[in-house]
Amino acid sequence: MFFTKIAALAALTSTVAAAPLQQEWYQCGGINWTGSTECASGLSCQKQNDYYFQCLPATTTVASAAAAPSSSSVASPSGTTSAPSSSSTASSGSAGKVKYGGVNIAGFDFGCDTSGNCNTQNTLNPLTGATPPADDQMNHFANDDGLNAFRLPVGMQFLFNNDIDGDLDATNFAAYDKLVAACTSVADACVIDFHNYARWNGEIFGQGGPTNDQFAAAWSKVATKYADNSKVVFGIMNEPHDLDVPTWAGTVQAAVTAIRKAGATSQMILLPGDGYTSAATFVSNGNAAALSNITNLDGSTDNLVFDVHKYLDSDNSGTSTECVTNNIDDAFSPLADWLRENKRMAFNTETGGGNTDSCVTDLSQQLAFVNKNSDVYVGYLTWAAGGFDQTYALVDTPIVSGSTLTDNEIVAKVLVPAFSGSA
Repeated sequence: MFFTKIAALAALTSTVAAAPLQQEWYQCGGINWTGSTECASGLSCQKQNDYYFQCLPATTTVASAAAAPSSSSVASPSGTTSAPSSSSTASSGSAGKVKYGGVNIAGFDFGCDTSGNCNTQNTLNPLTGATPPADDQMNHFANDDGLNAFRLPVGMQFLFNNDIDGDLDATNFAAYDKLVAACTSVADACVIDFHNYARWNGEIFGQGGPTNDQFAAAWSKVATKYADNSKVVFGIMNEPHDLDVPTWAGTVQAAVTAIRKAGATSQMILLPGDGYTSAATFVSNGNAAALSNITNLDGSTDNLVFDVHKYLDSDNSGTSTECVTNNIDDAFSPLADWLRENKRMAFNTETGGGNTDSCVTDLSQQLAFVNKNSDVYVGYLTWAAGGFDQTYALVDTPIVSGSTLTDNEIVAKVLVPAFSGSA
C-alpha cells in the first residue's frame, strides 16, 4: 500500500522547502509519524503496519494485511523445500518473509548467568509458575497471532541435576519435556536451547572446563529423546563469549556429531559463535569461518544454521526499553552478503526491544530487512515471554484480562505484522 501526500499538499511544494527524501529501509509514515513521507528515487513508501510505513524498492510486494502464513509456505525444521544449494543449511522462506517467526519462552533458564553458573533453586517452570501459563501463551501466539516458532531456554544444571556426567534427571527433564510437547503441538519449530554461555560453573566447555566428550554426551542424551521429532531444533549453546573461536568450533562439531549419531539426522542444528553470537561481529571475529567447517556425518552442511543474536539498545545488551539502531547497516546487511556469497543461512534467535516508540520503529525496520533477505535468514525470535511478568523491560508475555490474552505493543505492532501480516 502506498502512502502519498494529498494533492493539495503537493501544490504547496513550490512555496515550502522540500522535505528530505527518506532512504531505503527508513520510516516514511504511520500513526504518530511526523517526519518525511517522501522516498528517494526508485523507492516507494509502503505500509508494514498502521504504525510503520517504510521506503522500499518500488518493485517490492508487501503481503496483504489480512494474509496469515499458510501451511504450504512453512516447512518443518527437517526441510521439505530445496535449499539455496546442495551444501546449504536450511530451506529459505517464501519471497518477502522468513520461514519462522516467534518468541522465546523463558523460565527454565532462570538462575543461569553469563559465567555458566545455574542456581537451580531459581528455575521457574513456565507451565506452572507463569501468568498466563506457557502453554496458553504459545497457543495464543500460534492460533491468534500466526506465529510458528518458539525457543525454550533451559539450564544444563537443571536437566542433569548439577552432574555433567549424569543422566537426565527424571523429574526435571519430565517438566521440561512437557514444555517441548506443548510447543510441538502448536508450532513448526521448537528450539531446545542450552542456556549456559558455553560454560559449566564458570569453566568453558573444551577450554579448561568439561571436555568436548562430556559436552557431546550431554547433547546425545537429549537428542536421543527427540530424534524422531521433526519439529525440534537443537540450539547448541546460548551466547558463548570470551573464548578461543577455532577451539570452540571443535566443541560445536563434537555436539553436532553426537546429535546426528543419536538418530536426529535431519533436524536443524544451530551453530553459535563467540561474542555472544552477535550478528554484527559474526564474520569479523572469525565465527563464520570457523563454524563453516562443521559438517554432518556425511560431510554435508545441510540444516546446519548459524545462530545469531542482535539487540537494538545502545550497548546491545537487551536491557534497555529504548532502541537506538535497526542494525541493518552494521549487522544484518553485511552478514546477508556473506551468507549469500557462501551459500549459508542464519537464524536470529534473540532480538527485541521495549514496548516503546523507538523500538517499534527500529525493530520494524530490522524485521522488514530480514524478511526481504529470507533467502539467507531462516527466521527471528523475540526476547521474551514465558516466565517474565509485565515489569520486565522487554516483556513479550501476553497481558491477561479475564479469559482474554492481549499482546504487548512490541508484539502487536511489530512482530505479528512482520511475520503474519496482521496485528
